[in-house]
Amino acid sequence: MHKSDDSETLDIFWMQRAIELARLAESCGEVPVGAVLVKDDRIIGEGYNSPISEKDPTAHAEIRALREAAQHMGNYRLLNTSLYVTLEPCLMCVGAIVHARIGEVIFGATEPKTGAAGSVFDVLTSPAHNHRVELRGGVLADECAQLLKDFFQQRRQPSE
Repeated sequence: MHKSDDSETLDIFWMQRAIELARLAESCGEVPVGAVLVKDDRIIGEGYNSPISEKDPTAHAEIRALREAAQHMGNYRLLNTSLYVTLEPCLMCVGAIVHARIGEVIFGATEPKTGAAGSVFDVLTSPAHNHRVELRGGVLADECAQLLKDFFQQRRQPSE
């Protein structure tokens, strides 16, 4: 199935917001990952990585966006929503995505070490779940990947 130009334009629009959030994470010294949860063309939750500053191993961008959306919607079920995230989600995040009944996940860069949306594990499309999540990767992938590459390259440089 080929996505329409309008859908592709929307994917880029929302991913650009996720990239803005990833830059916020980076400015706080966190791994630059951002996430936006959309329902009916409106943001209902967003987040960026903050496990270091929050001293919380679950404070990934996706989890923060889901928590905000659940509060906003008054329900832990987030049906008919689209999650845009700059990096392929990990196992913890895809578990939360399935439990929240997110409709689709659109991500930027793949995560070859811990990705759970097809790179290392393929949890979101597993037939073992009673909920299926539509999945699209590679939206603004180069820009998303470059953010991460620059961040880790800078961290590896010796301080002067």
